[in-house]
Formats: sequence, structure tokens, C-alpha cells
Amino acid sequence: MSQQPRLRRFVHAAAMPALDAALVLTAFMLAYVFRYDLQIIRPVLEFNRADFEPYLPYAVVYILWLFINYHGLGLYKPIRGRSWLDEVYSIINGVTNATVVTLALSFFLQPLVFSRLMMIYVAGITIVLLALARAIERIARARLRKQGIGVQRVMVVGAGDVGKSVLRALLARRDFGYLPVAYVDENPDEASADIGRVLGLGGLDNLTEKMRQHRVDSVILALSWSNHDQMVRLMRLCQHEQIDVSIIPDVFQLNLRQVQVENLDGIPLLHMNGHIPLKGTNRLFKRAVDLGLTVMTAPVWAPIFALVALAVWLEGGGAVFYSAERVGEHGKPFRMYKFRSMIPGADQMRDQLTRAVGEDPRRPKFKDDPRITRVGRFIRRTSLDELPNLLNVLTGQMSLVGPRPPTPDEVMLYEPWHMQRLAIKPGMTGLWQVSGRSEIPFDEMCLLDIYYIENWSIGLDAQILMMTIPRVLMRQGAL
Repeated sequence: MSQQPRLRRFVHAAAMPALDAALVLTAFMLAYVFRYDLQIIRPVLEFNRADFEPYLPYAVVYILWLFINYHGLGLYKPIRGRSWLDEVYSIINGVTNATVVTLALSFFLQPLVFSRLMMIYVAGITIVLLALARAIERIARARLRKQGIGVQRVMVVGAGDVGKSVLRALLARRDFGYLPVAYVDENPDEASADIGRVLGLGGLDNLTEKMRQHRVDSVILALSWSNHDQMVRLMRLCQHEQIDVSIIPDVFQLNLRQVQVENLDGIPLLHMNGHIPLKGTNRLFKRAVDLGLTVMTAPVWAPIFALVALAVWLEGGGAVFYSAERVGEHGKPFRMYKFRSMIPGADQMRDQLTRAVGEDPRRPKFKDDPRITRVGRFIRRTSLDELPNLLNVLTGQMSLVGPRPPTPDEVMLYEPWHMQRLAIKPGMTGLWQVSGRSEIPFDEMCLLDIYYIENWSIGLDAQILMMTIPRVLMRQGAL
């Protein structure tokens, strides 16, 4: 078993409490300077002056109360997926309680000199320092994970709807620190094919050897609970190999956004609300955002649009724009527009080139494509060739964010589950583009697109748009 999970637990259980204690003591010292030396807000009369040492016992109480509070709130547990704002909320909660306790203690002890204003300073500084420490820790952890440090190699047991949902989430949320490396199933045929870079290792036979061979750190069980004995056996197997194991109950084959948890006098009820993110007002809101952003940013993209059109025309004359049939929402065909980046007759050479290089015909990508012109190579590397997609956005055929539109020939090669990515309007950018663009295999791209559809929110759209800008500027993954 990898030592990474143990190291992560040590950091949260020991290192973070020690760091918090040091930061709280720092907050007390800074608050003392603000109150007695700088005398911010109110001056300090001479007979009210005090040394720092009498505040040390209060600092110890403050630190101990925070530790107890944060331990109870789970702040020192390595919970993946917990947002920074959730941590800040817990920090504020603990600081508020510790401040009240300290003020109450001073009321009962009645010290000769005690500044309540200083304790307000302590509270504010503590919140800032602890929140900043968590932000820095997250940045450092993200950079380490990009280098493969602190990443758990995961095997998913189950290839049904639940297992596919797990794979989608793992691939879409790399910030959780999970790397799906393989999946297996009770039925070997269901897990016989690789899904992108996730290996299909067949059935549950020789599972120990498979986990060792692929250096698995964590296993997620996504099987039906009808086979209770099988689940228990797998759990014991993972525990014997000292591999972290997580279990997903049957109800999770329902999208959690469709489940509302209610309480009936202590009895949990799972209420199905049929929530579909991109329907009704959400669909109208997404359309309004598409139109608003496209029109408001026109002064930026319109001059670039004109310059690219001129460059394409000057290179060889002829057509400036390239239009081709694409498959949109619910399989409806439409004409998608781009700047021409290839020589005439490039479409007729596509099938021959695909066979020659052995690319996936459902989403072929060719390095050093001989059909691309000099200007075309530049505008493709910078994604400027896709600017005319904005015309499709204005006409309502595309959205700014969504799955990339496939060709009819590509759709004919789809398996049934691939068709889920056609459930909404295609987009100029999407989750798979900001996750790796052309480096991502087709099956992984579909999993990311389906995850986006199932988990859409305006915040997710904003995040994808903001991540697209640096990736385009740095030319990551473009061909």
C-alpha cells in the first residue's frame, strides 16, 4: 500500500493542529501590538497598560478550545471534496466560540487588566491566518498532485451505471487527488474494454494480483448490494492488503442532485425530486448568459475576428470560412462555422489519413496534419479558428460551454452510452477541453461530458470559461 493516505492523515491530525496553534499565538501577539503599541481605534490610558505575559493563559485556553471545536467539526480529517469555503465556515465557527469562552473566562476571573477589544483583534487575525494557511495548503497540494505526489491510484469495482458515475466524477474532479487506473466487474465481459486510459481488467478473479500489479491505493465498490457476501469478501480482501476501501450504496445509481434527504421523526427519507439541471428556467438562464457574454465581449473578439479573416484570405484567397455538418442537441444536425485552416479537399482526405495513422475514427486528431496551411497551423494552435463558432452561439445552435459537436460519421460509431453527450447543446469549450483537450481519449471525453450534463451549474460554466483562457493562451492540448 502507498504511504500517501497515511501521510495525508498525519498532516491533518498532527501538523495542521500544530500550525493552527502557532498561528493563534501569532494572532495574540499581533493583536497585542495593534491594541497596546499602535492603539488602533481607541487609545490606551497609562493605568490600563499591560504586559503580554498575562494573556498567555488565555491564549492556551483559546488554542485548546479551537482544537476541541475543530476536531468535532472534522476540520482535522482529510475529507476529499470539502471546499475552502466550508473550511472557512468551520474556522469562523470555532473562533467565535473560542472568543466567547475567553471573554466569559475573563468575566469570572476578573483580571486587573484585560482588553476586550484586543480579543476582537485576535478573532479577526486568527480567521485570516487560518483561512490563508488552508488556501496555501490547497495550492501546494494541487501543485504536488500535478507532479503525481499525493495522488491515490483508484480501482473501481463495478461497471454498471453506478461504476460509470464514479469514473465520471473521478475524471472530472482531479482536484480530489484520485487517479482512476482500472475497473473490474462481476461479469468479466462488462469490464473487458478500456475506457480511455482507465484499464478494463475483466472479472473479480485474481483481484489481489491485479491490485498489486497496478499499484492500487484505493478501491471503490460500486456493486449491487444484493450480493452482500461478495461485498463483505471484497472489503476484507482490501483490508488485508491494507488498501483503502469505499462503498457506494445502490441508491447512488440515482444522481444525488435528484435526491432530497428529509427526516421523518428520525427516519431518513430519500425524496426523488426529478431534478434535471438544464431544463426550464436554467436552460433559459444559460441561453441568456451565452447571448450576454457574446455581445458584451464583441469589442474584444470582433477586431481579432476581422484580422484572422484577412490573414486566411491573403494566404491563398478562396473561402475564408469553413462550414460542415455537425450533430447538435438530441442528434439534430446543424452547420458549424470555423475559419478555414486546411487546403481544399481536406475532408475527402480524412478517412484515408485516419486509416493511415490508426486514429480513433470517432474523434481523430492528427499531429503534423499535412492538410493544414501555415496560417491554419497558427490559428488552430491558438484556437482562433473556432471564433466563428460564436455565430452558432448567437443563432442558438451552440452554447459557450458544452460538449464539442461531433460529425454524423462519428455519431454512427457511438455506443449507446456515448449518446448521452448529445442531450444538450454543444459548446465552444467544455470540461474535457480544460482537462486535457486533445490528449484525452474519446471514452474519457464522453465521461467528462456526461458528468458536465448531470452536474451543470452556472458556477461550473464560469469555472470552465475561466480555465479555458489560460489553457488557450498556453496552447495546452491543441493541435
